[in-house]
Amino acid sequence: MSSFDTKYIFVTGGVLSSLGKGITSASIATLLKQSGFCIGILKIDPYINVDPGTMSPLEHGEVFVTTDGAETDLDIGHYERFLNTSFTSKNNFTTGQVYLSVIERERSGGYLGKTIQVVPHIVDEIKNRIKLAGEGREILVVELGGTVGDIEGLPFLEAMRQMKQEYGMDRVISLHVTLIPLIKAAGELKTKPTQHSVQELRRIGISPQIIIARSEKEIPLDLKNKLSMSCDVDSDCVISAHDAQSIYQMPLNFYKEGVLSPIARFLKLPEFNPDMKEWDILVKQILAPQNEVTIAFVGKYLRSKESYKSLIEALIHAGANLDTKVNIEWIDSEEIENNEESLEKLRYVGGILVPGGFGVRGVNGKMQAIQFARENNIPFLGICLGMQLAIIEFCRNKLGILQADSIEFNKETKEPAIYLIENFIDTNGEEQIRTHKSPMGGTMRLGEYECYTKKDSKLQKAYNGQSKIYERHRHRYEANPKYREILEKAGMIVSGESHGLIEAVELVDHPWFVAVQFHPEFTSRLQAPNLVILEFIRQAINAKSHSSK
Repeated sequence: MSSFDTKYIFVTGGVLSSLGKGITSASIATLLKQSGFCIGILKIDPYINVDPGTMSPLEHGEVFVTTDGAETDLDIGHYERFLNTSFTSKNNFTTGQVYLSVIERERSGGYLGKTIQVVPHIVDEIKNRIKLAGEGREILVVELGGTVGDIEGLPFLEAMRQMKQEYGMDRVISLHVTLIPLIKAAGELKTKPTQHSVQELRRIGISPQIIIARSEKEIPLDLKNKLSMSCDVDSDCVISAHDAQSIYQMPLNFYKEGVLSPIARFLKLPEFNPDMKEWDILVKQILAPQNEVTIAFVGKYLRSKESYKSLIEALIHAGANLDTKVNIEWIDSEEIENNEESLEKLRYVGGILVPGGFGVRGVNGKMQAIQFARENNIPFLGICLGMQLAIIEFCRNKLGILQADSIEFNKETKEPAIYLIENFIDTNGEEQIRTHKSPMGGTMRLGEYECYTKKDSKLQKAYNGQSKIYERHRHRYEANPKYREILEKAGMIVSGESHGLIEAVELVDHPWFVAVQFHPEFTSRLQAPNLVILEFIRQAINAKSHSSK
């Protein structure tokens, strides 16, 4: 289908944020994809930051990285995990990107001296980006970040209104996600906030066709009828989005609620039904698994677990595909520094996971956890910083290189086991290494790169024997190849590399100790779990079952 035939489903939110617009958008897109439609999806963020790359994980949550190296909102991760599809920079943009683009065009004379205004110039730029994301797609689901009534969201709502005017109601429809609060003292669900939210949309010139009613419990029929009448939507267009045990239940719940019928009616789509058999099986294995295992998650951003969103979901994916509940034992890396009692907790888990991160805070605790996993033969997976610290720990405690360190933590170190990627490029002159300059001036590896796996290594076996794999990166520091020979002689082999860069290491004399520079969690999906994370969980299950005999 050509771009001018694309149909658009806009998803807005009312009353308050964090209602689940991202999950709603991903769920509806999943149902449509499983029905055979060619689906696109787009997240529009109203903040003025150009991207979340320089925002604190405690402020924004995880920064998700696409194949082409875009640092995007974490909802893009939801989209990929639900739709089992890789997206790009086209699938997310911010107010900052829109204004920057318009201002740069104005400064280069692109508007021929005209006065630049929000309407039409900013709104036109928004519409053009929406249309670009929909090119080649039969249906594009567009999630508008923020809440209706927020001043920063008005240009996006105006773009939506104009597109409905230009294309007509059989190509542009509006879904409004809004809160139906439960007043526990009265034991009642209240519709008034939703009524006011819909009135605010109408004031802007938008009348939503479908209401997605978020609540703690299922919306009864009489309340649906009340919402239908007060919000002027058809009776089958009030969809209950009540709390669920797992976000992966939501496509199934929406399907049971009949959300596809009004979508098909308004967009004049041919008759269709989604194939959700495999999805249903996996959800059942999330909700009622046959086995369970506990993983120690040794992190430094535990005040905001959204910082590890993709990794948490990747563990759920692996568990679902192994019919196992993965319990996470959250361990603050600062709290276990030189704390024997906290370290001893690690003895009773199935596996130890040390994720990525930036900065020196908490790294000693992470290294103590890594040492514990290495010396006690506990299955271990290190990711990004987790791999770098595994190398430093091995250098210090196994090789006796006590000054081994990372340039990130000690710029003056005489034993830079981990150094900046600029050092590698300057030394090796590798032209194939693609890098990006961050807004703060540092060089980063962002996006998808190939990795060549070592024959018969644990890494290659985890990836089903593949000699070349593709994974995503987000980091500035690299393992120094100067230390490769001494590491390998002592039993820490390089099991993955890319153009001379060390992509993965593992221990020869350990049941399963693997650390990777890339972020495998970014490519994990419910229907296609990342293979190295899947193998880590499988090893943890096996280790726990053997220890209990």
